[in-house]
Amino acid sequence: MNQPLRLVLVLHNHQPVGNFDGVFEQAYRDSYLPFLDVFERYEGLRIALHTSGSLMEWLDEHHGEYVDRLSGLVATGRIEIVGGPLMEPILPMIPPRDRVGQIVAYRQWLENRLGANVRGMWMPERVWEQSLTTDIVKGGMEYTVLDDFHFKNAGLADEQLDGYYVTEDDCHLLRVFPGSEKLRYLLPFQEPQETIDYLRSVAERRPGAIMVFGDDGEKFGTWPGTKQHVYENGWLGRFFEALQENSDWLKVTTPAEALESVPPLGKVYIPEGSYREMTEWSLPAAQINQYEDAQHDLQDAGKWDAIQPFVRGGYWRNFKVKYPETNAMYARMQMVSRRLHQVAANQGEGDNAEGQLIEQARLELYRGQCNCSYWHGAFGGTYLPHLRNAVFEKLIAADNLLDEAEGRGWRSGDDSWVEVTTEDYNLDGRPEVRLANSRLMALVAPADGGQIYELDVNSICHNLGATLTRRPEAYHRKVLQGANQGDDGAASIHDRIVFKQEGLEERLGYDSFRRNSLVDHFYADDVNFDDVVSGTAEEMGNFVHGTYESKLRRGEGRVQLQMTREGSVAGRQVKLTKGITLNAKGSTLEIAYLLENVPSDIGLHLAPEFNFAGLPSGADDRYFTDTDGNQLGQLGTQLNLQGTSGLALTDHWLGIRIGLTFERPTNVWTYPVETVSQSEGGFELVHQSVAVVPHWVVIPDADGRWSATLRVEVDTTEAEARLGEPAAEVTAAT
Repeated sequence: MNQPLRLVLVLHNHQPVGNFDGVFEQAYRDSYLPFLDVFERYEGLRIALHTSGSLMEWLDEHHGEYVDRLSGLVATGRIEIVGGPLMEPILPMIPPRDRVGQIVAYRQWLENRLGANVRGMWMPERVWEQSLTTDIVKGGMEYTVLDDFHFKNAGLADEQLDGYYVTEDDCHLLRVFPGSEKLRYLLPFQEPQETIDYLRSVAERRPGAIMVFGDDGEKFGTWPGTKQHVYENGWLGRFFEALQENSDWLKVTTPAEALESVPPLGKVYIPEGSYREMTEWSLPAAQINQYEDAQHDLQDAGKWDAIQPFVRGGYWRNFKVKYPETNAMYARMQMVSRRLHQVAANQGEGDNAEGQLIEQARLELYRGQCNCSYWHGAFGGTYLPHLRNAVFEKLIAADNLLDEAEGRGWRSGDDSWVEVTTEDYNLDGRPEVRLANSRLMALVAPADGGQIYELDVNSICHNLGATLTRRPEAYHRKVLQGANQGDDGAASIHDRIVFKQEGLEERLGYDSFRRNSLVDHFYADDVNFDDVVSGTAEEMGNFVHGTYESKLRRGEGRVQLQMTREGSVAGRQVKLTKGITLNAKGSTLEIAYLLENVPSDIGLHLAPEFNFAGLPSGADDRYFTDTDGNQLGQLGTQLNLQGTSGLALTDHWLGIRIGLTFERPTNVWTYPVETVSQSEGGFELVHQSVAVVPHWVVIPDADGRWSATLRVEVDTTEAEARLGEPAAEVTAAT
């Protein structure tokens, strides 16, 4: 009798750290729960299930009965639990110690809670590098699942991908299954019989083959249109019935059973990569469009199928180049990881209070390594402020806990310290400066405009600098076409063109600079406010991303970073010095500007821009106020204030008030920075930051000098009073 074809169904369920509670609940109601309800009825079928640790943590807290049902299905052999790194990081993004630590932590949790024998792991976003093999095996894993695209990049053809392979690194052996891209596009978008026919063709060609479907469980109910298609119209039941009806030649099984029953097809070394779409998204925007145009031309000429196996997109790590904001987040994560490793080495780990704090900090670090904010494609990722904010929240919380373990920091009540240090914090080959006390931490890049690119508020674990720059995206040409397409039922998420708001083509705008703070603009005297908002105002100077020389000064309870640049404004040489001062026992940045060699025959218009992130627009409890406390509108309001000495931004939901005061009265512009981005729901307008731009027409004194001082005061009294305890309080380790 011929060997049956083995169909391995591996579902990957995931919700990122920081996603809204309602999104978790909706996905549970639309996907996870109904899938389990249907699956339980088909007792002859076995599947493999991976649930990310961030989602499992939520499920265990909110729907423990669902986790109990999983445990029961594990006990009867119906479900094989697939492990992975605890909080779903992209493995090449994190240090090896954290890779192994996350894999081991989740394996132990799954064994304890579900009674599972975890032998394999899900590769987050299937981002692969060969050297990962060693860390995966050290984490106790025997196998993983990648896409067939990975194997084709290694030179294998379709007919060689109906089984699994062994790969190796430094004498560590790992079994690797190729997930079928064709099955990814068949399920659940085509009728079950099409899948049966395809599998039968494989079985006839090679009896005993293994075919693997490995993809998102959210395709079954959460993706737009799929809930009705999969459940209300009965697709999933028909699919399971078709599998059972063909059980004489088709065996639905698990990865572990397949490993035990069928030998490997051979050995292979796999180039770095991910699933096909991800490699395309990692390319620069212009190259994505060139790639798509070339693909369509080759398809029209009938040549694409022949060349496709040799075509690759970009490299996942270059998302950190494509989106410098993700590089800043990545580098911040590495800072925390290095510090945690050092503190643990110095303090030792154990059951004492310091050891418990270190372990809590490690869990927060792992949460801050969740991958979704570090990239962007057909899903929101980098463009979603609440996900970026969540990553920084966890990283700042980890730092707070490490401060406490060292007996300092605002949590411990020790607010007497302040420090300034320099290092290549953002990993660009140039030194940055860190100013920190118990309440605030600012990261400044003297070699990149002297800009503040991170401003952490420790008491509420919030980074006011978690902004995003408006930049061209490949899909913006679809936005410019401005027509709804593909919103019909259960079309693949990769094929949908849906607009969540009207007129998005009119909201496209691009920035020539990073949306940080202390961005030193020089504009013409008569610059148009609308041009400033749209990002088209002409820069008269070369200070925005220019290199500043820096000096660090330390005094009793006080530190200062002084930055100086001699540059050009309107063809004239001007010297600009700006200083940032931070005191102990305070939450105020004092910023002083000094211009020298200012020509008296032309007007200089200095406009140092601030961007504050995580303060959404469109809510009545988030607003501007003047120096008298009068409300000036929600935080999405465009303001053009004249001759003011101060402005405040209040967010009652966060419990924060940011007050800007100006020693020399100034005019101030404010406006929202909004991007047009794509997510699984379609194209949408997303609020990224509130831009606040004080601007002076510079009139020098007799010596050609001009100066101004401003202060940025961060007040979280409301948040601390509301909580009644430190806002960074975390739950016990998983």
